[in-house]
Amino acid sequence: MELRQLKYLVTAVQLGSIGKAAAELGMATSALSQQISRLESELSTRLLVRGASGVTPTEAGAAFCRHATLALRNIEAAASSAQGARLSGVVSLGLAPTTSSILALPLIKAMARRYPSIRLQLVEGMSGHLADMLKTRQIDLAVLFNAESVTFARGEAIPLLDESLFLIGYPSDAEKACPTSRDQSAVCLAEAASRPLILPSRGHGLRSSLDRSFAAAKVSPNIAMEIDSLAVIMEAVAEGLGYTIQPGAALARTSVEGLDVRPISDPGVHRMNLLASLPEHELSPAALALRAQLRKVVASLVLEGRWLGAALHDS
Repeated sequence: MELRQLKYLVTAVQLGSIGKAAAELGMATSALSQQISRLESELSTRLLVRGASGVTPTEAGAAFCRHATLALRNIEAAASSAQGARLSGVVSLGLAPTTSSILALPLIKAMARRYPSIRLQLVEGMSGHLADMLKTRQIDLAVLFNAESVTFARGEAIPLLDESLFLIGYPSDAEKACPTSRDQSAVCLAEAASRPLILPSRGHGLRSSLDRSFAAAKVSPNIAMEIDSLAVIMEAVAEGLGYTIQPGAALARTSVEGLDVRPISDPGVHRMNLLASLPEHELSPAALALRAQLRKVVASLVLEGRWLGAALHDS
């Protein structure tokens, strides 16, 4: 008796059809039927009643399926335990401050639940700096924004998600007096550029992306301040010192009460997130597990609507 035969029988009983079970298992109907017949011969008893409408278990077949289902579950649990015990060690991940604000805690919790023996090291920094750390093998993976920054030798990167950008600030007294002037409709990049903007410096990935968009729109932004700390930018905005242009993730640690948050309407004004890593053969089992878990957490945050303005990349 083989474990696969147990799976074949249980699947056939669950689906009520040899044909459907064969399709589910990716094998020929005749091959599946033959395997179940061999199991019946070995047990010297009929397990299934075959009919024009499908299959149903005999009394012996139903009893056997109950035990077979339990055995298969125990085997899966044993395999998971063995895998979990094998996945241990240290793995490092680089995140930009905006990404960290929305992704870090859910990812930490997910890794702690799924892989308690893996020690996660999170490094927060600008996209360009994280790309340099990948090049010098100081970290294993990173979420980066600039496609050019991930073309390091033998490295790998996959598109993860696209983020819309928002004009964020507190309305002026004049705007407060005229609420219709600040509804939640989108704002064009030219209008956003006319506000006193608080943006990161030119070494920042988001700033580089915005500068390209400003140039394409042929507008000159009104830069009031350049600050490379997301927390300080949002504090300055909260004090009414200006507006900023950020992805929705920037609001994850900020109270949005009273904020004027309006999406930029110009096509192409967005930020692509790429999951970059060392080459596949250089990644440890722990790093591969983190990469897979990160993609699951990102998908969950986006699909549940918890990542404002984010859409999973088509690829």
